[in-house]
Amino acid sequence: MGCRPGQAWNASPHQFSFGAPVKAMAATLTTAFSLFRFSRVLRAYAIPKPFSKLSIDVLRAPSYSLRPERCVCHITASVNEEASAKAAAASVDNGGPTIFDKIIAREIPSTIIYEDDKVLAFRDINPQAPVHVLLIPKFRDGLTQLGKAESRHAEILGHLLYAAKVVAEKEGIVDGFRVVINNGPEACQSVYHLHLHILGGRQMKWPPG
Repeated sequence: MGCRPGQAWNASPHQFSFGAPVKAMAATLTTAFSLFRFSRVLRAYAIPKPFSKLSIDVLRAPSYSLRPERCVCHITASVNEEASAKAAAASVDNGGPTIFDKIIAREIPSTIIYEDDKVLAFRDINPQAPVHVLLIPKFRDGLTQLGKAESRHAEILGHLLYAAKVVAEKEGIVDGFRVVINNGPEACQSVYHLHLHILGGRQMKWPPG
């Protein structure tokens, strides 16, 4: 097809049309660019980056135990009690006065809960329960520990148990309390003047330890 000089060329739109190919090419380029961007995102997550200083510091951060502090205190207290028990056992037969004799004589202050002519009950200065009372005979009479009891001590031993019940009533724990007697160094007896621990005010566990 041609045209004469001076004559305009009027081509039919159906003869020369670039619209469809251009649109197809544009769509292809758009899709390719989108895939390229998506691949960069995937590489950012798929390829691990070197640890930053902050990451290393976090990994090196010290770990802390979730166990209650009371457990640590209990272990420390147990060690101290064992040491005190061994020291007390070394001088058990010297016949000298104990700290309980001084409490009975009012030479050392204490919070007295109950008293009669035979026994004295006072609060423990290192309580192991909301209610922790020590109950002692006023006259030791050779009764340094339960393992040394003789037939002549039967009356005072029975009275101590009855007095423990009276103390529990006064403290409001008569429906749930524990009476403990430590006998000898292996039981952590720290004062060689027979005494009863009266504990209550919380749920007791078994075995006691």
